[in-house]
Parts: sequence; C-alpha cells; structure tokens
Amino acid sequence: MNKKDFPRVHFYDQDFVEIYDRTWAWVADCWTTGGPGTSFEKIKFFYYPQKPALDVLEQVFSSFFMVYSNRIFSASNGLDALYSLQEPNGAIRAAYDIQTGQPILQLNNPEGLILPLFGWAEYNLYHKTANKKRIKDVMPVLIKHYKWLEANFKQANGLYATPVAASGMENSPRENARYLVDFNAVMAMNALYISAMGDILNDKEISFQYKRDYFSLKTRINGKMWDADKGFYFDLDENENQVRVKTIGTYWLLLAEIPNEERAEKLVQKLRDPQCFGTENPFPTLSVDSPEYDKTGNGYRGSVVPAFTFMVIKGLEKYNFYEFARDCAIRHLYFVLDSMHVNEGAPEGEEAPHPKDHKPIVWSAYQPQQEGKAHWEGHPDWPLPHYLPYCGLTSVALMIENIIGLYISLPRKTVDWIIPNLEIMGIENLSLKRNMVTILSSKSGRGWEIHMESEKLYYFTINVLNKKKKTLPIPSGKCSMLIDKI
Repeated sequence: MNKKDFPRVHFYDQDFVEIYDRTWAWVADCWTTGGPGTSFEKIKFFYYPQKPALDVLEQVFSSFFMVYSNRIFSASNGLDALYSLQEPNGAIRAAYDIQTGQPILQLNNPEGLILPLFGWAEYNLYHKTANKKRIKDVMPVLIKHYKWLEANFKQANGLYATPVAASGMENSPRENARYLVDFNAVMAMNALYISAMGDILNDKEISFQYKRDYFSLKTRINGKMWDADKGFYFDLDENENQVRVKTIGTYWLLLAEIPNEERAEKLVQKLRDPQCFGTENPFPTLSVDSPEYDKTGNGYRGSVVPAFTFMVIKGLEKYNFYEFARDCAIRHLYFVLDSMHVNEGAPEGEEAPHPKDHKPIVWSAYQPQQEGKAHWEGHPDWPLPHYLPYCGLTSVALMIENIIGLYISLPRKTVDWIIPNLEIMGIENLSLKRNMVTILSSKSGRGWEIHMESEKLYYFTINVLNKKKKTLPIPSGKCSMLIDKI
C-alpha cells in the first residue's frame, strides 16, 4: 500500500468519487502561515485564500475532514494557531487577521464571540489520531476559554446571553433573542466533551466538574426553551419569553444530547417536513413556514450552509437515525454537484474564481429548493465561491462517514461499518495511525462479500440493514467475509 497518498473511496456513483478526489487537489492550494511577528508565523495552516482570516468556524469544521488526509495535511495546525492567540483572560475571538494577528471584530458582535466548538473538535481529533498527549496539552486552553465565557456571558439564570451573530448566522431573524438556544446548546456540548477528555486523562476533578456544568445547563435548556405544543426549542428574550422563530441552530441540541428520545423524535419530524426543514436540499437555516423564509436563501433566512447540514447529520447519529442521516447526506451532495457548474456568480466577461480550472465552483451556501448558490440582498460577494472549509465536510467527511458509512476510533482500535443497503463501495489505503486499512464490498458469484486488508489487528463491527450486526477481530494481512454467512 502507498503510505503517501490520500485514501481512495469507492462508490457506485463516480461523480461522488470525483468530487472527493477534487477536494484534496483543491485543498493543496489553501495553505499559509501567519504574518511576520505573529504568534503563528511558523505554523502552516489551512485557510480560505479569498478571505485572509484565521477563522474559528473554518478551522473547527475543516478539522473534521482534514483528519482523513492520511496526515498529508494537518487537521490541527489552524486550531493551534488560534490557541496561540488566546488572551490572558482566556478569550479567543471569532476571527483574526492573518498578517497582523489582530482580532477582526464586528459592530454586531463587539467581543468577537462565536460558538465554542473547540471541545467537540478536539474530541473528534483524539478518536481519529489517538494522540492522548494533545488532549493533555490543549486542556488548559479549553478550560481557560470556557471560564472566560462563563465569567462574561453567563447570567444569573444559568443561561448564556450573547448577540445573534455569535451563532454564526448573523442575519437570522431573531432580533429580540437574548438567550440563544444554539449558543447554550454548544456551551453544554463544550462542557460534555471537556468532561469526556477529563476521563481520557483520568482526571476525576475535570470530569466531574464539567459533567455537573453540562447537566445544569441541560436542565435549564429543557425547562425554559422547550415548547411542548410546537414540539420545538426556542430562543428566549430578555424576560425569558420564548422567541418563536424556528432556526437550524436548535439542532445543536441533538449533538449535545439534550432532548430525551420523545423530544428528539419531534425535532426529527420537522427535519422530514417540507414545510419546516425537509427541503429538497437539506437543511435550510430558517424553517420554511417562517414569515421571513426566503427560498433563494437571503443570507441565513433559508440558505443551506454545508457546516450546519453536517452538524444536523452528526446530531441525527447521536439518536441512531443513521438511514435518514445517510439519505440527507446523499441529497445534499447531489445539490453541491448539480450547483458546481451553475456559474451564475461570475461577473460578466470574467472567469469564475477557482484555483484550478475556472469551471466547477463549490459555495459557502446553497438554495434549499433548487440547485445553485444562495443569495443575500446587499451582499454581492456572498456566498463565498470555492469555499472548501465547509464544502470539504460534504465531499470528504460525510462521504466517508455517512454515505459509505465508516466510523473510526483509533483509541478503541475499532471500525464500525453501517451499511443501509448493499452496494459496491468502501475505502482503500486509509491510515489508522501506523496501520493502513482497506475495506471494500463487492458482489461475487458467492454473493455480497467484504474484502479487507490491514497491517495490524483491529476490531471491525459490521451492521447490515439493521438486521445483522457482528464484531470481529480483523488480523493483519488480507481476508474476506461473505455477508450471508455473518
């Protein structure tokens, strides 16, 4: 096996394979270092060339697909660059100028506040790299950042009060909202993952303290933000009255494991409902039945943003909606593919911006009900063309984890393969630390067969159509198994 190449994916739709391969080629052109004198001038990190900023959401989300580059590209350097800019009080701002290292602050978000997703990203990196030392190194940064948020934004009622822009959806029609459901959900998730990483380090004090914080916030969210009649969680205004605007931000609650099974089922019903979030391209940032919903997107009033679609799909997994999650991933990727050649964003007489061949473009936001990029009145430069920090989530991370169905944990030495229907698919030459693995399904004269090749022992769990599930130790070398015999 060639150890210096990207993993190869196999799938019956060759267009899916091609955009996966293209993504790695495009990513090669998106690396930089900080300007002279910055704390990250020697760190080479992934960025978006048309916007020279070190951006928290871009670095967090891109880490979820960079981990599949077989260590050709670093998934963590951008996070380390952000950590190097942490202020003495623990603050890490939403974005920084690459050349100066100065924070980029907006009038509608003067503190540069953004969803605190570092815990989620680091926990995922740990399961894809098994680097326990990194957990130990970053834990002081994560705790210091958490305490800054707690000291400055936590109110007497136990909830966090933040500007709407801190949700990552700046023109979301939530003007009266003070306690955002998504920011509070992510803060709870942050505590949950810091607690889990405390367990990894065998630090009982961290584990207990942050688990207690998690349950405290979970109780408040469930008690104050849930509307039983609407079957939905809502933001609260200054007086803790619910602001009944349904946004995709509520679905951070699934990732944070806050709703019980019954409430989660009601939330998922709205993801299936074409009058809520069940549009042809899943999922719009604002519910279709909202008065402010715009089918062309209008910023965050209906656009489909790949990062938030990824978030919802990962939340669905938490409640075992694997088949629905896969269906949504496939539908979304088809919209990305169909929109790549709609070059409506190029000014007349000019070529569309693209680092390679000026033809296909991936966008930072899409329309929910037809192919093509989203629109935002008064913002001609939005959505961002050829936007890999988010689109790589679809073409790489969702491709491997949801469309092919592989879930990997290096510390546990496990690979789970959830196969909702039997197809020719799989992955070849995937690096699991110092172990190269190939897992492919194909149909032979003996029936459906899975072929595996590995350099070291690992544990393989196969779940076929939710009817057959088995965990087997896979030895080094080549082997195969017939699905009918499982």
